[in-house]
Order: sequence, then structure tokens, then C-alpha cells
Amino acid sequence: MALVTVQELMMEFGEQLLFEGMSFEIQKGDRIGLIGVNGCGKTTLFKLLTGEYSPAGGTIVIHKNTTVGYMEQHVCRNLDRSAYDEVMTVFDELTEMEKELEGLNALIGSVSNGLDEMVSRQAFLHDEFTRRGGLTCKSRARSALLGLGFDDDSIRLPVSALSGGQRAKLQLAKLLLCDAQLLLLDEPTNHLDTESIQWLEDYLTGTDSSYVVISHDRYFLDKTTNRTFEIENRKMCRYNGNYSAFLPQKEEHLLSMQRAYDNTMKEINRLEGIVEQQRRWNREKNIKTAESKMKAIHRLEQSLEKPENAPSSIRFDLGIKNRSGDDVLNVQGLSLSFGENRLFSGVDMEIHRGERIFILGPNGCGKTSLLKTLLGKYKPQTGRIRFGEGVRPGYYDQIQTGMDSDKTVFEELSDCFPAMTNTEIRNTLARFLFKNDDVFKPLSTLSGGERARVLLTELMLAGANLLLLDEPTNHLDINSCAALQDALADYQGTLIIVSHDRYLINALADRILYLTPEGIKEYEGSYEDFLEKADPFGKKKTAPAKQEQGEKQTEYHKKKEMDAQRRRDKARLTRLEKDIAEMEEKLSSLNEELNDPDTAADYERVLSITTEISSCESSLEIMYEEWESISERIS
Repeated sequence: MALVTVQELMMEFGEQLLFEGMSFEIQKGDRIGLIGVNGCGKTTLFKLLTGEYSPAGGTIVIHKNTTVGYMEQHVCRNLDRSAYDEVMTVFDELTEMEKELEGLNALIGSVSNGLDEMVSRQAFLHDEFTRRGGLTCKSRARSALLGLGFDDDSIRLPVSALSGGQRAKLQLAKLLLCDAQLLLLDEPTNHLDTESIQWLEDYLTGTDSSYVVISHDRYFLDKTTNRTFEIENRKMCRYNGNYSAFLPQKEEHLLSMQRAYDNTMKEINRLEGIVEQQRRWNREKNIKTAESKMKAIHRLEQSLEKPENAPSSIRFDLGIKNRSGDDVLNVQGLSLSFGENRLFSGVDMEIHRGERIFILGPNGCGKTSLLKTLLGKYKPQTGRIRFGEGVRPGYYDQIQTGMDSDKTVFEELSDCFPAMTNTEIRNTLARFLFKNDDVFKPLSTLSGGERARVLLTELMLAGANLLLLDEPTNHLDINSCAALQDALADYQGTLIIVSHDRYLINALADRILYLTPEGIKEYEGSYEDFLEKADPFGKKKTAPAKQEQGEKQTEYHKKKEMDAQRRRDKARLTRLEKDIAEMEEKLSSLNEELNDPDTAADYERVLSITTEISSCESSLEIMYEEWESISERIS
């Protein structure tokens, strides 16, 4: 069932066209990730869906009985209320029902007049109160607050005493509890620690509400979405699956568009050759043929859609000037305190050349302070830090301190690297999207993302062979995060990274060091490996002890199930092999038809075939993967 239908939507601000021709539906059960570069119109689309903005063209139909919940609609207006009472305002109607029920219960026992009407009203209110979740609303409110990082003390604090991050969490809690059929979530993981994000992921995967989420957190998108909408070049493309599923689909879509364009251009060139030939012969019949072919060319040109270039994205590599020795860093017995506050003690680390190390831990445990201690910016209470031979460290500061705000972007780079010519500086900055007059912007006027790009520029030019990076993907849009990930994957030096970006950790980590007040716990592998081994959020369940007879019975049932599964796998493998053969035959037939000159002259048929080929290739890829997985399982 469609909750929202959008047709030919267009939005512009003054002379700037944001997007046009946007059409889509949001169905019940949809969990949509909305992505695109900063400034493409994602938040504007949300405000169009809520009615805060009016479109320049097209229609938006919010279907009957669809309630839209948007985080910005829930503002804390009474700063004297406690955090808990503020969240409970979502249930104001239920609270009024409960008060009326309490009043009726008292009256029914003390009066005789109008008793039937009161009993009838009491029964109605009780049923309605129960149906709408009145019996659980208080526990749900408390659970949401605890899940988002509040404790029993902080939920009783007045809103005025809460930080900006806590108020944002309060708004998110209210949104999640408002029972809207469609939720619009704009960067909901901002201000959340890893445990709160984990709670939010679990909540969203279990909710009955449909939702659209804007996020730069690729891991979060993978966990919580089943469709992906991308706004690019003022248009929207829709894909099935989460962020990771979207990437190969987009690549195939672009290839399909390019093939269709190339085939159409090839046909136009062929027809133009015929026209030129017929005009040379210059007989009446030839002139008619030329006119006919010119009409065909005009039709093709009218429908010709040239693939647009992808929006500009940063592109860079992190080279090293000199290779370090095999032993990069040795830390023994490190401890750090600020006054009475001890952050950590007993920290031991041994880092070798080429390793990719991620430091994790709860907020406030001292991860950033540990990096600054390693670099000599903080003096430890105890312990020894020894860098290996030839190690040249480079540091990325998430707070973005150390840059003179009075300087321009150009001056910052020129002062840091005086040997570079003006042309070299401008060419380098262009790779980080500082072009034309952008290079003369004062650092004080830059956004967080722009300042991050300046820091990455300096890091690239430094040629360090050990990078200590503190939350390097903060402030970056999703394309820039991907570009940074690619650069780090190709980096030939050693990495020590503090990050909450679980997608980045999964892609790069060799080891994870989990910082605690008592030292470091070490885990080999990716973020998923860490979750499995460390269980930081208490997800694992300990099986109850069983008697020997029970264990034997369990083993028997387990073997029986494994045998049954093996039979099912073999049957599925046979069906898959048949389906693969049929799909390969169909794909071969489609390719032959696509190469037929008569088909090439039919533009609409070419588009249809290329789309069908793309679908067949995607289906084949899925079948191949399943075949390989089952084959390995039964081998």
C-alpha cells in the first residue's frame, strides 16, 4: 500500500534548480536510505514531504490515514519539564484518557445516577486506551531514553540542563514513539555513541513504521534499509537493497546508460552516412530517402540522453616519502590523568609496519587523549613510548585545531609547504574541490567538511609513513568517505585510527584495540569479528547448562536437521544449475538481438533490451553466489 506518491516533483531556489522530474512511491514496509552529495536537496525533499516547503512543480500526495513524523517537528518548548515528561508529551491523549478513567472509576463507586452511561464510557475508554498502547507507553518512553544513552538520573533532569546532543536524542525519542506510519530521519546517528546507534538500529529493524533516512553512516544504512534513493545531477534514481547492494547496481546502471547512448550515437552516425550518400546521388527517390532518414535521426536525437558526469568528488592518494622500519611503535605501561580524573592506565601496544589499527572504546574513555599522548602533546603520568627507526607520523585532528582562521585556504597550504609553486598549490586544492576563488576563502568561513578537506590536503602532501587519524570521516559526505577509504586502503604506511565509522573499520581493520580504564584489550580482524568476540552490547546469550541425556538428544536432532538441510541443499543446487543454464541462454539471445542492425535502429527496443540484460546479469550474479555458497556447504 502506497503511503506517499510523488509525481514529476521540481524544486528551485531563485535561479538554482535543485531537482526536477522526481517521481516515486513510498510503500508500507519501505525502509529507504536517501543519499547524495551535500547540497543536492535531501533535507529539502523532507521539508516538501512535510509541507514546510511548496514545490515549484509536480505533486505530492500523502495518502489517507498516513501520518508523517519528522524529527524537526518535535521541539522542546517547555525547558522546565524533565526529559522523561517531555518524551511523555507524545502520549498526551493517552494521559488524558487515563485521567478520565481514574475519575470514572471513582465516580462509579460513589453515585447511582447515570451509571449506565458512565460504565459504557469507561468500557470504551479502557478498550481504546489498551488498543493504543496506554498500558505500555510509560515503559516504552523510559526504554527509548535508556536506549539512547540516558540513565535513571538524567531522565529526571529538566530539559534546560541537557546538552545540545541530549536534546537531539530527546527529539529522536519522541519521533520514534509518535506512532507515525512514515518516519523521516535526517542524520539520526549524529550525537549518538556506538551503543545508542546499535539500539536505534535494533529499534528501526523491529518497527512497523516505514521510514526514509538521510545518513552518511554507511554501516547504519546497510543495517536498516531495504531500498536506496540517490539524488544526483538534479534527478533521482531508485535501487533495491541497502547501501552495499546499491553500489554495484549503480555501476551497472551507468554502464547500461552508456551502452544505450553509444548504440544510439552509432545508429545516428550510420543514418547520417546514408543521408550524405543519398544527397550525393540527388535523384527524387534519393531525396525522399534522405528526408526519411533525417526524420529518424531527429527522433533519435529527441530521445537521446547523454550520461551525465558524476558530481565532483575528492580524489587523492596518501603516498609516503620514506619507508619506516618493521617496528613502528612500542608502548608500555602508559597512563594518563587530568587532575583527579584518571582516563586510562596500563596501556601496552606494539605496532608493526603496514598494520591498520583501530582504537575503539566508549565516549570519554580517552581515545583522542591517547593519540595526543603518543604524539607528545600530552605528558603521561607513567609509561614509555618508543617510535621505530625512520617513523614519520602525521596527525588528523577531528577538532580541526592548529589552523590559523585568519588565513585563506591558499595561504594555509602555501605556509605549510613553501617549496610548492602557486600552480602546484592550486592544482592540489582542485583535487579536494577548492577551485577558482574558493582557494581564497578564509578558513574562518569554511564548513566542517571544507576544513576537513584542507586537513586531508595537508596530510596527503606531508608524506608521513605513520598516520594517526582521529575520526577522519566526521564532516565528510558519503562520497568523500568512500574516497578517503579508497586512499587509506592503498596507503603503504601504518595506520592508527580512532573512528566510529563501522563501515570503514570493517573495510580496513587488521586489529582492533579496545581502550578501557585498565588498559587495552586486543581483537584480531574486522568490526564484525570484534562484535562477535567482544560482545560490547551484551547481545550474546549464554545457553543454560544441560544434562548429558539432554545433550545427546540435542545432538541427535542437530544431526537429523543437518542431514535434512543437506538434502535440501542438493535439491536447490540442481534447480539452480537448471535456472543458471536457462538464464545464460536468455542472456545470449538478448545479446544477439542487441547486435542485430535492425534492433539497433529501434531506440526504444535497445533501451528495453539493455535493461533486461542488466536484470539478467544481476540475477545470474545472485544465482552464481548462491551456487558457490551451497557447493562449499555440501562439499
